[in-house]
Parts: sequence; structure tokens; C-alpha cells
Amino acid sequence: MALQYSDPQVFLFLSQILGKRVLNRRNKKIGKVMDLVVGLVEPYPIVTEVLLSPAGSRENYCVPWSRVLEMDRVLRVDDFSPEECRRPENREGEIFLKDTLLDKQVVDTNGAKVRRVNDLQFLKAHNLLHLVHVDVGFRGLMRRAGLVKPMDVFLQGLMDYTLADQFIAWKYIQPLSSPDLLKLKIAQDRLSQIHPADLADIIEDLDIHQRAAVFQSLDIETAAETLEETDPKIQVSLIKELKPEDASDIIEEMSLNEAADLLADLPKHQAEGILSEMEQDIAEDVKELLALPEEKAGGLMTTAFLSYPPTLTVGEALENIRREAEDMDFAYYVYVIDADEHLLGMMSLRELLVSPPEGKLEDFMDTRIVSVNIEEDEKEIANMFAKYGVMAIPVVDDDERMMGVIIFRNILEIIAPHLGK
Repeated sequence: MALQYSDPQVFLFLSQILGKRVLNRRNKKIGKVMDLVVGLVEPYPIVTEVLLSPAGSRENYCVPWSRVLEMDRVLRVDDFSPEECRRPENREGEIFLKDTLLDKQVVDTNGAKVRRVNDLQFLKAHNLLHLVHVDVGFRGLMRRAGLVKPMDVFLQGLMDYTLADQFIAWKYIQPLSSPDLLKLKIAQDRLSQIHPADLADIIEDLDIHQRAAVFQSLDIETAAETLEETDPKIQVSLIKELKPEDASDIIEEMSLNEAADLLADLPKHQAEGILSEMEQDIAEDVKELLALPEEKAGGLMTTAFLSYPPTLTVGEALENIRREAEDMDFAYYVYVIDADEHLLGMMSLRELLVSPPEGKLEDFMDTRIVSVNIEEDEKEIANMFAKYGVMAIPVVDDDERMMGVIIFRNILEIIAPHLGK
């Protein structure tokens, strides 16, 4: 028997469905609704089963949604055989809504916030029940308590005000209650759409177990970008939960100075284990930075930057940038160095783009270079950034050989930590 509706589309709430009496065709009570099971299909999950608590029994079982005849004041079901039902055990691609979502934390990927689920809204149409919205507002709590109407009368009469619903579309929701849910491709796609800085804030708001589960569900590139935005103490706790080979994959994707800072905060044996798993050339670069004092220029710089000989043409430089920029920590300036790595000049990408492709870098480079010695302290470096308004400052040794670049963001985290991580 097909479902019959007077209205082709009706909105329902989980709070209105839980606890409903379940009757058979002959109007005999056979139990009550304990939960709903949905299949995690896109864009909106579909209810596949009703978790029934049978009258006179403690053994709950799941009734297929196809057996539901009516859902109004009661839930009426067609006759079914025991073989059609199953015990309430989790299956891949399905979740029990009350158990998994109600009163649980979820990520609002559109607003980039952690929210608490107070109710769930369904659209009943075409013989199916679709999960369409998550209710995160106070009105949802009042609905569950059966106090929405009294609250509306009180607020309308006293203040001429109606409390609005706070719904989030399901397509922006990522559940956090189960690590299995975070391993789904849907979850990875949704989380990767959040800006790394916002994702870092979300991770910091979670408890230690949820934090690790969310972080470990991210792809390597997103995990690295997020880790760079995260508080150093939380960085350490997240990396400690990983195997050395997994941690090395993520740290290799971080900027060199960020990777060095993180490894410096880890226990020595763990840092060495991760370094041994990293690609040799990256590991050597990181070790060089680890050997330098953190409060000096050497400890603030990155060794991944764009540098070319003075005789290279502008066109050749641009072609090289296309190949190399992806692996650079900073790609706004190009530095011109000689065969002995002495710093001769620099050009911005804008200057490169407007220069004749056949011209040589030495003909267009700016020789008025603002640089700092590798032993310069962070306070003086901060003053230089403020004075010259540059985005990066090259670091040189006593012989004016270029050693690295300090990016403005790195010094910002020191002089104004509330604006950094």
C-alpha cells in the first residue's frame, strides 16, 4: 500500500516523531518509535528504517520504512514478518539519528563553527522522508520540551516578538560523533572546503578525542595547512597521535620554518623518528633551521624561496617560477644571487610580469636591498618590517650570502601573537 498525503510536501521534526505510538493495520498498538535510521545519500539522507520498541519486550528492532502506511498522530505500519526486521546494529552508510546527532556536536561547514544539534527537520514527500535541516536554535529545545506554543504566546504578548528558527541545511553539516563518519569521502569534501584558519579554530574548540578524529580525517594537504594555523600546543598533541610515517607526510607539506618550529616542540626521540621518515632533502633543510636560535633571524626564516642568477632572462625566470612556486614557502619576491650565493638584488612578481621577457634580471633588479644578518634579534627585525613595509626580508650571513627569507607572518606571530595562531 502506497503512502497517501493530503499535502504532497510536509515538514516534520524528529522530536515530533520520537515516542510516537506504532499501530498495525488493525489499530493495535505494537510499540513506540525510538529512533530513525537514514541512509547517507546526497544531497539529503533518506529514512530507511524505524527503530521500534515493541510493547511488552525489551528487544528493539528495525522496521523497514517501506512498511510505514501513515505518519500523523500515530505511526501506522503494514504487516511485516520477523525476517524483514533486524537488530539495531550500525551498518556502513547508515546512522541512527537520535543516537548519532541529537544533542551532539556537529561542524557547520558553511558558518565554520561547532554547533549543538537540538532537533532535526524532515521533508515528507513522494513516499519518502528526507533529512533536510539541522535545528541548532533555542526554539528547537523548546519544541522538544513541548513548550513552543506557550513560549510564542508569552513572547508575542509581552514583547511582540517571535523567536525564529535556526536551521542549517544538511549539506553543510558534518557529524563528529563517530570516526567512521569522518572517513567518508563526503566528510572529507565538506571539511576541505573550510578555510584552514577556520578549520584550526574548529579543531581547537573540540575535545581531545574529536580533535584527533577530525584532524586524522583530513587529506594531507589540508591537514598541513590546518596544522600551520593551529596553536603550537595543539599541534604537538595532534602529531603525537600519529605514526612517524604519517606525521612525516603532513610535515613535509608544511612551510619549512613551521615544520622546524613544530619538530622543536616535540620530544627529541619523536622528532628524530619523524625526520628519519621524511624525504632526505626536506629533512636536511629542517635540520638546518632546528640548529638556529628561535629568537634570532635564523630561527625565523624559511629556506624555501625563489632565487636566480643575474644573467637569467625575465622569460626564463617566469618559466622557472611556474615549475617551482608550488614548493616555495614564499613566492612574491624573486632574489638575484651570484654563483657564490651573494645577494645582488630582488624583483617582485609584478615587476617581472611587466618587464620585457628577453631582458636579463640584472637589468631590472632593485639593488636597494633591505636585509638582516642571520644573528639579528626579533625586535630589530620587527622594526624593519614596520619601517620598510615589505612582505619579506632576506637573511644573509656575515659574507652577505643569502641564507633564507623571513615572511611577515612569522614575525607577526611574535610581536602580536593574538593576531597570529
